[in-house]
Amino acid sequence: MNATKRYEIFTRFRAANPHPTTELEFSTPFELLIAVLLSAQSTDVGVNKATRRLYPVANTPQAILDLGLDELKTYISTIGLYNNKAKNVIATCEILVNQYGGEVPREREALEALPGVGRKTANVVLNTAFGEPTMAVDTHIFRVSNRTGIAPGKNVDVVEQKLLKFVPKEFLQDAHHWLILHGRYTCVARTPKCWNCIISDLCEFKDKTPAPKNLLPAAVPSLGE
Repeated sequence: MNATKRYEIFTRFRAANPHPTTELEFSTPFELLIAVLLSAQSTDVGVNKATRRLYPVANTPQAILDLGLDELKTYISTIGLYNNKAKNVIATCEILVNQYGGEVPREREALEALPGVGRKTANVVLNTAFGEPTMAVDTHIFRVSNRTGIAPGKNVDVVEQKLLKFVPKEFLQDAHHWLILHGRYTCVARTPKCWNCIISDLCEFKDKTPAPKNLLPAAVPSLGE
């Protein structure tokens, strides 16, 4: 894929959604960090249901430590792997309180040193909480990058580096949100909705999905509406 196509793709993404953000609900960097930590192998919807119960009770490192491991588990027990995640949350909160005065650090190395926090989680926090132009490559971004030809690669690290290189700088801050949302709702895993895709004519995926036969054409509003 050439630079002209990539520029047009992200121009269309921006026009359709000028201010994209994560679907995880948060109001502070700490809330975002914990939500992303909880989201591994879980849906954003499921995490939001848990944090809507947890955060009104405990939404700071010290408050979660005061809650304790067993009580924390009762709030996140609907999330997959909650036992291990609860241990990581408690251990992370201890480090934040003891080493960072209860604040979330803005340095990648410090974030990745937190229990349960890998490169992808650190990238999300750096981008969404602190405005860094990072690229958090999840399964959606990996799929979209390869399928469309925007940044093909054999693993997430290769795709991340290619995206950082190929995405025009003016779009880099929001690019990973656009790609995640596109993969979540349009360029889905099993049967991509190519017939309803705003970049279908630019995408280099050969086996594009035709519109379902039973799909009704969109209603055309009258001039009086």
